[in-house]
Amino acid sequence: MLIYEALRNDHLKIRFLLTELVKAGEVGERRRGLLLLEEIYDELVPHSRAEEAVFYKVLSTTEEAQPLAVYHGVQEHADAESILTLLQSKRALDPEWKRLAKKLQTTVESHMEEEENTVFAMARKILTEEQATEMAVSFEALKPEAHKKTWIMRTVDMMIHLVPPKYGASLRTAVLKPRELFRNSLGSGR
Repeated sequence: MLIYEALRNDHLKIRFLLTELVKAGEVGERRRGLLLLEEIYDELVPHSRAEEAVFYKVLSTTEEAQPLAVYHGVQEHADAESILTLLQSKRALDPEWKRLAKKLQTTVESHMEEEENTVFAMARKILTEEQATEMAVSFEALKPEAHKKTWIMRTVDMMIHLVPPKYGASLRTAVLKPRELFRNSLGSGR
């Protein structure tokens, strides 16, 4: 399987769940809506982190890729996840809930459409079939790992995917080891 197929398979699942979420909101099925939110979260967030770590990361390091398209994709992941988090904090009977469910659907589907039509076309010009196959394997392997991480670790991963790769390790250290950095700065006479 190529990375494009792996991503598209996830997109199909997520599209279905989003359609069901909006339907649940329209007919006031509170419990079903809450269960769907959990399913969407469990599909969308690991998909996003694995996609950023495997697909976007490789594309962002190539001269042929359009870095803005890659970073735009990561930003859209952040937007969708913030709507999802806000939706999870609302009560399912809240009138705002229905609007947010539709906004989540529109945001995610717009992102997936742009990715499938624009980013995939760009990637096909850059990646060999072998690379695309290896990416699919890595992508599928990373999703369960991303699912196990805490929300802060997933957020840190997202931030790292937004910066050029050469700064990723420094950012991870700065965010996750502040006490160590503080101790080092005291020891160096700063």
